Amino acid sequence: MFTTAWTAAPQLPAEGFTPNRSREGFWRQSLRQTVRVSAGGDRLRVRLSNDYGFSPLRIAGATVARAAAGAAVEPGSVRRLEFEGAYAVAVPARGSVLSDPAGLTLAAGESLTVTLHLNAVTGPATFHAQAFTTAYRGPGDLLDDVTGDGFEESDESWYFLSAVETDAGRGDAVALFGDSVTDGFGSTPGADRRWSDALAELTGRPVLNAGIGGNLLLNDSAWYGESGVHRLARDVLRHPGVDTLVVLLGLNDIGFSETREQPTYHPAPVVEADELIDGHRALIRQARADGLRVIGSTLLPFGGSDHWGEHAAKVSHEVNEWIRASGEWDAVVDLAVALADPADPDRLHPAYDFGDHLHPNDAGYAVMAEAVAELL
Repeated sequence: MFTTAWTAAPQLPAEGFTPNRSREGFWRQSLRQTVRVSAGGDRLRVRLSNDYGFSPLRIAGATVARAAAGAAVEPGSVRRLEFEGAYAVAVPARGSVLSDPAGLTLAAGESLTVTLHLNAVTGPATFHAQAFTTAYRGPGDLLDDVTGDGFEESDESWYFLSAVETDAGRGDAVALFGDSVTDGFGSTPGADRRWSDALAELTGRPVLNAGIGGNLLLNDSAWYGESGVHRLARDVLRHPGVDTLVVLLGLNDIGFSETREQPTYHPAPVVEADELIDGHRALIRQARADGLRVIGSTLLPFGGSDHWGEHAAKVSHEVNEWIRASGEWDAVVDLAVALADPADPDRLHPAYDFGDHLHPNDAGYAVMAEAVAELL
């Protein structure tokens, strides 16, 4: 039985708020990307996404290996991926492919590299904008490059890679579904200090990160992905082994209407609490229909941030009270209380504030994981 051990939610190619190559794509290059798996095993499978491609994505070859420092991999650990018995594969436009199982023993918490040789022009690349870890690229076929010396350029996005599964035989994976807070903005890059990482370490359970920076519950965005109500099936429900969903989403729906100079999301409709409640109910229905236990999280305090304003304050308070008191969730984690400044509950505790009064730091993400772990 294969269990999802790592995920990144696919996004439409966009400049976004992180320098990336999604619009340019790749040609005659190799791309090496590192991920941390939350479930071990002796075999693994890799899912490649062309969800936003207009033509087939041609992969000339792909390998996996245990990660070493930088772009290097552990000698002797390189395994060639096959797709229905072939080394090359064409990922259909608006689709994805899952590799055949490859024999490579990994422990939970270990880092894996996935290297793709892209010999044909890819066109704009389906990607995940904010990886908070380094992805490497270099010219030619570098599938078997152990030293990493051939990889001359880097950035901090994941391209085409959307999931890794292992034969852990686990059916107790937890999916965290949200925006930049779930994605890990404010955590230390390269250190795996997102709250998904912390939760996996605390519980020993596989944890999927289905966050997208800037994501909204109700509306699609060119930079910030499809809305939560539209993407849940793809980014959580299709992945094997998940039995619990944790939802932390809606703050951008509220806050973007307050950020008057925000260039990336226009128009920014002014939403009311009942609209967000309906959106959360849609997520609950979808997840329950798939047999998942659904945990609702209150929105984090964001007073003093660029998302804060009179209307935002009113709506966030109303939504949080509904999450706490409605009885519509299987359980509720009150992260608004857990991360609040005792002197001003509308603000993040200074010890947990990344600095923008909106995102937690490493310590804040650890507190979030501890609060959810108590419910699992």
